[in-house]
Amino acid sequence: MKIVCVGGGPGGLYFAILMKARDPARQVTVLEQNPAGETYGWGIVFWDDLLDELRASDPPTAEAIGESAFRWSGERLVVGDRDPVYIEGGGYGLGRRRLLELLRERAVGLGVELRFDTEVDEPPDADLVVASDGAGSRLRGDRFGTTVEVGANKYVWLGTSKLFDAFTFAFVPTPTGWIWCHAYAFDRETSTFIVECSPETWSGLGLGRLDEDETLRVLEGLFAAHLDGHGLRSKGPLRWLSFRTLTNETWYRENVVLLGDAAHTTHFTIGSGTKLALEDAIALAEKLPSLEAYEARRKAELRPRQTDARFSARWFENVSRYAELDPERMFALLHERRSPLLPRIPPALYYRLHRATHDVSALRTLRRVAAPRIKALYGR
Repeated sequence: MKIVCVGGGPGGLYFAILMKARDPARQVTVLEQNPAGETYGWGIVFWDDLLDELRASDPPTAEAIGESAFRWSGERLVVGDRDPVYIEGGGYGLGRRRLLELLRERAVGLGVELRFDTEVDEPPDADLVVASDGAGSRLRGDRFGTTVEVGANKYVWLGTSKLFDAFTFAFVPTPTGWIWCHAYAFDRETSTFIVECSPETWSGLGLGRLDEDETLRVLEGLFAAHLDGHGLRSKGPLRWLSFRTLTNETWYRENVVLLGDAAHTTHFTIGSGTKLALEDAIALAEKLPSLEAYEARRKAELRPRQTDARFSARWFENVSRYAELDPERMFALLHERRSPLLPRIPPALYYRLHRATHDVSALRTLRRVAAPRIKALYGR
């Protein structure tokens, strides 16, 4: 069986690993448009459940990722000049470059052929072609019923040498509205630092008119209290983005199948992009040769996560609704941002319900009961 993965991101590489590990006789090739070692983004974030899934599907990959990951502890919220709020917990960060290195090493060790600087517009000759070339997939084209919804907020993906050993949300007031960061370390020297704000704040601060150096200086000034003298930097040209939620009517046509961001995207505020791509790879490996079964399984598994992501994005698009609460209450509602009830109930009342239950299980039950009614009324 000849398999070609178009796109050498985590999903395509991991599927190639699984296919070659299960049958060394398979001819498996990964085609990547970028040069070897070049990648976008900074660090990814994940939790123990992903490591558990990787251990079950390919233990050597799980061990390598676990050994390389940076463990961050707890979460921290800072609103303006008010006292920070902490909660316990933990997760992992890992540099995207390091993740790709680990996956490539494993793939090559198994006999997968990797080709770089290779652009693909049409399906190559193979028994199975996996379109794992990202949200802007050239291979997908317009043949899969692709729909894209563009979010309201502006965001930019940056890095810093400030080590955020707790996952940090810092909200800064400006004359034109709130601006905030999502920051977490992914190794012992570097943190991801995503800056997000409403389009009104972005425009009011003049961020659309500034060049890269000017933008970084303005953001360093706004977040000076959190950066402790460390600078911000961009990987490649600095670009402000509006998140694009992508779905597809079908995930396969003939021998071409979609995987990862080529098939779906979920808002970065639920931190699941890489995890979902790896889960796609696992499901596709398990369901072959039935592409129909793969599509059905992954669509069903993704549906609640996509709903969570939409409500999470909406929470951040309405930060001003919550930012005047005291930080403890705001943090509690930030953690409830996936709730379909939260946008429909005054924040103070929702918080009182939250406190009255003394745990979130009752609210989750209420959410499950109310979800069909919410969907009927609002279409999602």
